[in-house]
Amino acid sequence: MVQNRSIYNLYYEWWKNIDKFLFLLIILLFITGLFFSLVSTSLLVSDKLNTNDYTFFFKHLLFVFLGIIIIFVLSSINEERLFKISPIIFLLSIIFLFLVPIVGVEVNSAKRWIDFYFLPRFQPIELVKPFLIILISIILSSEKYTNIYIKYLITFLITLIIALLLVAQPDIGQTLLVFFSWSVLIFISGVNIIFLFASCFILSIILYFLIKFIPKFEYIKNRILSFFNSETGTHNAQSEKAIDSITSGGYFGKGIGEGTLKNRVPEAHTDYIISVISEEFGVIAIILILFLFLIFIYSVFKKVYLEDKERVKLILVGCVSLILVQAMIHIGVNIRLFPTTGMTLPFISYGGSSIISVSILSGIILNLTKRKIK
Repeated sequence: MVQNRSIYNLYYEWWKNIDKFLFLLIILLFITGLFFSLVSTSLLVSDKLNTNDYTFFFKHLLFVFLGIIIIFVLSSINEERLFKISPIIFLLSIIFLFLVPIVGVEVNSAKRWIDFYFLPRFQPIELVKPFLIILISIILSSEKYTNIYIKYLITFLITLIIALLLVAQPDIGQTLLVFFSWSVLIFISGVNIIFLFASCFILSIILYFLIKFIPKFEYIKNRILSFFNSETGTHNAQSEKAIDSITSGGYFGKGIGEGTLKNRVPEAHTDYIISVISEEFGVIAIILILFLFLIFIYSVFKKVYLEDKERVKLILVGCVSLILVQAMIHIGVNIRLFPTTGMTLPFISYGGSSIISVSILSGIILNLTKRKIK
């Protein structure tokens, strides 16, 4: 009875202090992903196996439940405790990232996943990104070092180590996303704009030489060339099918289960989910999804404006920027604004790693935006 009472008190305190509007937006985005997983992508299994199997949907549902537990845990702990445990979780995730080339699962000539008994094909980088943002923010806002360029150097070296591990997989899309997160945080911290441009220029030169002279990265050059030449490349053909599906869906779509893209493109339920939705439900559905994202991002930035602590501001901007850019890249690939990158749409796409990552980001955001007890 006492234990039940303490659980109730914990839940009551959490609900009383949490930003309910942000929390409900997060749940609504997850429910949206579940809905489209049920009515669209689950039919992919039925078509292939000639059965009424809803494997994708039930796995998606399981990951969302796990994500909500993660959100509750991360948003209910004390803010200072969050900052204390974050470097430990970050180091643990780096160890997993180190293990990927050794014990990782290879898919399409890339080793990016580790098979855990309870979480098969988990991508360690999805665990690294949220806690990298916290670690960089802690370093940049630290009063231990007064020289801001020392802080920039330390954070750059940490980011570079992660980037090198990603390049070894290879995963250039996530590498660029990690460096983007670093760039946003140092920009917000008040970096000299010349320093930022110089860093981006050096990274661009390094990326150019990797693509040009190392055979392992030939696939990146092929994707870029096929992006500009519509007659070549498998991935380009997938993008063409995706944008054709968006066009054929029109404003209101073909109807539930009537789309064909999910049967014609591998991983349509992850990398091309926005096209699958548009084909069956129309551009109106995509506009509504984008509207939800914009409301969520605006609500977080409104909280940033009212926040006094530099560390909290940096983390909130870093987390919401990561979600925003990943969503923009996903949509950009689907409408052929960008070459194929394999980015999922946060909250919406199927995939355990992606759902866990966005749940961690959401939990951190809810923790830092909840009502402070004085």
